[in-house]
Amino acid sequence: MNNYDKAVLLVIDVQVGVDALFDRDRNNPSAEDNIASLISAWRESGREVVHVKHNSTEPQSPLRPELPGNEFKPQGRPQGAEKVFEKTVNSAFIGTGLENYLRANDVSDLVVVGLTTDHCVSTSTRMAANLGFNVVLVGDATATFSRVDKQGKEFSAEEVHAVNLLSLDGEFCQVLSTSEILH
Repeated sequence: MNNYDKAVLLVIDVQVGVDALFDRDRNNPSAEDNIASLISAWRESGREVVHVKHNSTEPQSPLRPELPGNEFKPQGRPQGAEKVFEKTVNSAFIGTGLENYLRANDVSDLVVVGLTTDHCVSTSTRMAANLGFNVVLVGDATATFSRVDKQGKEFSAEEVHAVNLLSLDGEFCQVLSTSEILH
């Protein structure tokens, strides 16, 4: 099928409230559909899908556990016995047991998707690589928002996304597209 037959698909923070976190423009409106395609392919082939959920401790965050924004988006909703690791920081590996779970199951390869490119996806990708996992990040199965720096310069969501993928590719992971993974 492809070279990812033993890789775990790691789905990070595909939650309803993510879009409400930022009052800015977002790139890649197809990210969730690409995530759903990858999840479907993993499920159909019997490969493991692992989900990460952000439970914010910030008072105003829509990702607080008691709020509707904490729920998974339909495209990233876990099914059956798929593992879910809950976190309160940007890294999927801090305080979650994810690393121990992967090691206990002899997982060395991860395919990473989720939201947002420059926060939890980037942090988790960097940490996974630093922990010795082989990581593929699916660039079109992640998205982010525009940013304004302290001097007032705005960076488009596409610029933020592209720079983050560029800084990760070849150093912490291999960045591929959904079609490259599925074909």
